[in-house]
Amino acid sequence: MDLAFTPEEQAFRADVREWVRSHLPPELAHKVHNALRLTRDDMQGWAKILGKKGWLAYGWPKQFGGPGWNAVQKHLFEEECALAGAPRIIPFGPVMVAPVIMAFGSPEQQKRFLPGIASGEVWWSQGYSEPGAGSDLASLKTRAERVGDKYIVNGQKTWTTLGQYGDWMFNLVRTSTEGKPQTGISFLLLDMKSPGVTVRPIKLLDGECEVNEVFFDNVEVPADQLIGEENKGWTYAKHLLSHERTNIADVNRSKRELERLKRIAKAEGVWDDLRFRDQIALLEVDIVALEMLVLRVLSAEKSGKNSLDIAGLLKIKGSEIQQRYSELMMLAAGPFSLPFIEEAMEAGWQGDFPGGAVANAPLASSYFNLRKTTIYGGSNEVQRNIVAQTVLG
Repeated sequence: MDLAFTPEEQAFRADVREWVRSHLPPELAHKVHNALRLTRDDMQGWAKILGKKGWLAYGWPKQFGGPGWNAVQKHLFEEECALAGAPRIIPFGPVMVAPVIMAFGSPEQQKRFLPGIASGEVWWSQGYSEPGAGSDLASLKTRAERVGDKYIVNGQKTWTTLGQYGDWMFNLVRTSTEGKPQTGISFLLLDMKSPGVTVRPIKLLDGECEVNEVFFDNVEVPADQLIGEENKGWTYAKHLLSHERTNIADVNRSKRELERLKRIAKAEGVWDDLRFRDQIALLEVDIVALEMLVLRVLSAEKSGKNSLDIAGLLKIKGSEIQQRYSELMMLAAGPFSLPFIEEAMEAGWQGDFPGGAVANAPLASSYFNLRKTTIYGGSNEVQRNIVAQTVLG
């Protein structure tokens, strides 16, 4: 196993770094480096910039319009974007549903849906979790009944991230109740502007409506928007989730946020506190260890081995790290991290109180928001069971 980057890979990194830093709007990088609120235009604007370059589809093979990068090049691209302060690519289209369409969709579906994903023009949402089906996704109850050349969909999804912006949704629906729960699930692509679709935002602890409830009331979905075979959706869902959990590790964002933590600690006068420095050092060691695990995955992929078996490990460690750096930022800023007034944030107030700083204003919001990381994408408790069964044996 060789974890060192080759001269060619280092040259590739330099090219990506130069392009990203010359095309990323400075005001957008400022927002990201200081964890300020990002609008839909901020997120989709960067996606469209990448789309014009052909890099929003950075993980795609050339035959589908991607750059055909290998695993190491994809990692280096993600790292340079994160360190430059680029918004995280919203993964539901280019990272999650696109590989499913490529692997299991028909040529007509690939031609119809992939270009809009690659350009950043079409915003996709994920229709997986339901009120009674989160980590136990196989117990989902949203029904899709085949009537002629269409499906009639009824039910509800929840925790739909940024669903209020969605144009299309990839949706797990129950098309059969026979046999095991997993065997009766199908994978549908659904236009969220269809009659009968209702999106209801859920306000979270941080005051944001990042997630939503989505209701389906006799929604008509053309049968040609079924991916693959009916009742085979669980297979496609597992293919997608392996990509999601690898993406959730997000080690590159953690490296960027570690530097932000150090800036806050120095500004707030706790950098010289050796006990606090010890906590930062422990966090940095864990981030380096996670990066080494990611690089081991990349090394395995370069040698043609299947590396997705440890996706659960990446998810567990990555999510715990995200919670820890948000906690340490709160501790560093002390009482100046506590004021959180949603109305003031809406009006553009970012910490202009005596002793406050722009960097401190979003800390409480980020802390509350990141409580979710050990739950979404399959709770860490469930992931540990999966790791014990599939990795430890």
